[in-house]
Amino acid sequence: MKTIVLALALLAFAAPARGQAPAVSVPWNPAVPPGTAEHAARKLQESPRHGQWIDIKLNDGTPLKSWIVYPERADKAGVVLVIHDIFGMRDLARAMGDQLAQEGFIAIVPDFLSAKGPNGGGSESLGRGVNQAISSLSSADVNARLDAAMAYGKNLPASNGKTAVIGFCWGGAQSFGYAAHQPALAAAVVYYGQAPGSDSNAATADYVAEQLASLKAPVLGLYAGNDARIGATIPVTQAAMKKLNKSYDVHTYEGAGHGFMFAQGNSEANIQAAAQSWPLVVDFLKTNLK
Repeated sequence: MKTIVLALALLAFAAPARGQAPAVSVPWNPAVPPGTAEHAARKLQESPRHGQWIDIKLNDGTPLKSWIVYPERADKAGVVLVIHDIFGMRDLARAMGDQLAQEGFIAIVPDFLSAKGPNGGGSESLGRGVNQAISSLSSADVNARLDAAMAYGKNLPASNGKTAVIGFCWGGAQSFGYAAHQPALAAAVVYYGQAPGSDSNAATADYVAEQLASLKAPVLGLYAGNDARIGATIPVTQAAMKKLNKSYDVHTYEGAGHGFMFAQGNSEANIQAAAQSWPLVVDFLKTNLK
């Protein structure tokens, strides 16, 4: 059953096949994160900001390969950890990091499959096995990697010491989960991801509240209207967050599909959802990372 659900989720999120034109033409818009592979490559190539690969050491010495981008500003900046989607580390995730740096944040984009591939490789070494490898990661493994990235970011001379997280699809769920795990987090952005414990048919507000009891950070949730799998988890999550008196700002974009930010070429509604949601993200992060 888990395999079937994953397959359906991937089908709903699928970007146009390699070499196939997008269903709709996506205009180049520097004010919004790239939503096609071609735009992501262009963003990275033309960026004036300093970006580089780094290795963040985990507790066991394993290197967490990460892409870091610095903003062009005179004062210290907040750090945003980017959690890629179920398709692993790719240019779209790195370009998201550059977009965040364009908005004034230090962005750290870890490859969560670092050292999980053949010969210690990461996403790039797994080929078609990326989705299965990501699905096999435990919450403890993901949180340990985020903890290491957060500690690294806090120790940067250019950091103001505050950290937020943003995640997409699989990463959206991990973003919500990390907020529940890490009480020192300043903010969490969740793009079409479910809260811990909310995706069970038997989930109740009390049960989900138990999973979120340690959460301190405000959460911004951005969802697709044509995504009943995730949309069905929102009401119980809202009830749980209200019960805990936690901040949970929800926005749903009608007509958009799951994965709309990185699949803008799938529909006009996806393009609109990306453009409408991004200013909310920037304002939310600026408010909570200042």
